[in-house]
Amino acid sequence: MSKQERAIRTRNALILSAAQLFERHGYTQASLDDISSGAHVSRGALHFHFENKAALADAVEQAAAHTLRTTAHTPPPAPTSAIQALMDLSHRMVHLLHHDIVVRAGFRLNCDTGPRTPLDLRQEWHTCVHRLTTRAADEHTLAPGISPDSLATTIVATTTGLEILSRANHAWLSPSPLTTFWQLLLPSITNPPTLPTLQPNGTPTH
Repeated sequence: MSKQERAIRTRNALILSAAQLFERHGYTQASLDDISSGAHVSRGALHFHFENKAALADAVEQAAAHTLRTTAHTPPPAPTSAIQALMDLSHRMVHLLHHDIVVRAGFRLNCDTGPRTPLDLRQEWHTCVHRLTTRAADEHTLAPGISPDSLATTIVATTTGLEILSRANHAWLSPSPLTTFWQLLLPSITNPPTLPTLQPNGTPTH
């Protein structure tokens, strides 16, 4: 393994350890000693990569943002309507929040610890959602009177609400609550010919 590969591995291990401790204890209580210990590196190695705890928190948020962008811009395996693409993306997002601790910790840090950086993960998520609600309007698959802006706001409020609720009970990030949300919402936002073609539990991946 090259020196550069070891450095990348060490940096990623520190980000993962920091995410785990930020989620478990919160930003204030997580210590640099525990973060370096969790990554199996020395404090000196930690400070080689990160100046302080704030820099580590920024790195966790940036890693979460990168995963979000990659997920949002990954094309579907087959052509699909914007509404179905939106449901599929929402399910992928909730799956990430459930299973990827860096994404989950990144959202929590970004939303709870104040504006350390210009990064706004909820705004980035809103942008991803709004792109698809606008496309749905262009495809004329939304019911009359449904605003792409209002629909995007509703979806973002629901998905980020599930993230907040999951802090006490991770079952909120299982597929069922989001599927139920879509089952209730679709009849009021979708034009009748489109509705039978949609799968509120997401397009099967296999």
